[in-house]
Amino acid sequence: MALIRKRRLTDQQKRRIHKQHQSRQDDIDTSNDLEGLVVQHYGRQLEVKALSVPEIHPEKPVLGPNDPEPFWKPITLGSVWRCHTRTNLELLVTGDRVTWQADPNTGLGIITAIHPRQSLLTRPDRYHKVKPVAANISLIVIVFAPLPEPAPTLIDRYLVACQHANIPTLLVLNKEDLMVSSPHIKTLLQEYQQLGYEVMTTHAHGNVDALAQRIDGETVAFVGQSGVGKSSLINTILPDAAQKINIISENSALGQHTTTSTRLIGFGQSGALIDSPGIREFGLWHLTEDAIYSGFPEISALIGQCQFRNCTHKQAKNCALEKAAVDGEILPRRLESFLRLCDEIQEAQQKS
Repeated sequence: MALIRKRRLTDQQKRRIHKQHQSRQDDIDTSNDLEGLVVQHYGRQLEVKALSVPEIHPEKPVLGPNDPEPFWKPITLGSVWRCHTRTNLELLVTGDRVTWQADPNTGLGIITAIHPRQSLLTRPDRYHKVKPVAANISLIVIVFAPLPEPAPTLIDRYLVACQHANIPTLLVLNKEDLMVSSPHIKTLLQEYQQLGYEVMTTHAHGNVDALAQRIDGETVAFVGQSGVGKSSLINTILPDAAQKINIISENSALGQHTTTSTRLIGFGQSGALIDSPGIREFGLWHLTEDAIYSGFPEISALIGQCQFRNCTHKQAKNCALEKAAVDGEILPRRLESFLRLCDEIQEAQQKS
C-alpha cells in the first residue's frame, strides 16, 4: 500500500485560507440568530428545539384575494425544527446547545454555531472511529435487568467511559419482579453498591417514583443492553414520550433494537431524558491505560505494589492484583474485565 503524505501548507497559504474563512464569517448575517437545543439526529439533518425567539418576528406573507394559502411555520418557544448544519461545524449530537436560524417559509433551519460542551459521551463505531453519543449530560443511568441476562463486562465498560467523561453514574436494576428467579442478579447489584456506586431498583410498570425524583433537574442519558427496558422506563416516567418498545427475542434471549437514534425529551422544569440505542458491545480501545485504571478504582489503588515493575498481572509471581483477588479484596471478575480492557488498548496501540 502506497504511503500518502499529507501536504504541508506554506505560511502564505495558511494566511490566505484564514482570510477566506474570516471573510465567509463576516458575510453571515447574525441578526436572525436563535438559541436552540439538538433533540434528535437524523443523519445529515437534526431536530432543534427553539430556546429563544427573534426580537422582531418575520411577518407572514399578505395574500391576495385569489392567492393560495402558503406554508408558514411561526417561530415559538419550544417548537422543533428540522435543520441542516454549516459545513465548517464539527459533528453535532443530541444534547448540543447551538446557534441557528429559522425559515418560516419552509419550516426548516440552519445551525450556524455550536456552544462549548460541558460533557461528551463517546464510543468507537464499527469503523474504529470515535463516535460522539450525546453532549451536556449531567447523569448517566446504566440500566440492566434479569432478562436479558446482564453482561457485567459491558457494565464495567460503561463505568469506565463515564469516569473518563467525568459524568456521574446511577446503576438501575430494572424488572425487579424477575429477580426471584435470578438471585445472582441481586448479588451483582450489591457488588456494585459495595464498590461505591449509586444503585436503585425499578419496575417499568410501577416502581419508578424514586427514580423520577432522583433524576429531576438532571440531563440524563439512559444506556444499557437492548431489551433491558430503557424506553419503557422513560414512557412510565413521561407517559407522553411515546418511546417505541419491543419484546425480548425468544430465540436469542437478547433485546431487539427499538431505539434507532438518540433522542432528548424534556423532563420537569429544567431536566431532560436522553434515550440511546441499546448496544451489546462497547469498545474502549481509544482510551489510555490510565483511563482504564481510573474506571477500576479498587484495582488502581493496587497498581505499583507488585514485586516486579513489569508485572503482567496474569499468573505472575508476587502479583498484588492476583493476591487481592484470591484474598477477596477485589472481585475476580472485575480483575478479569480490567485485564481484558488493558489487552484491548495494548493491541490497538500495536496496530496504530
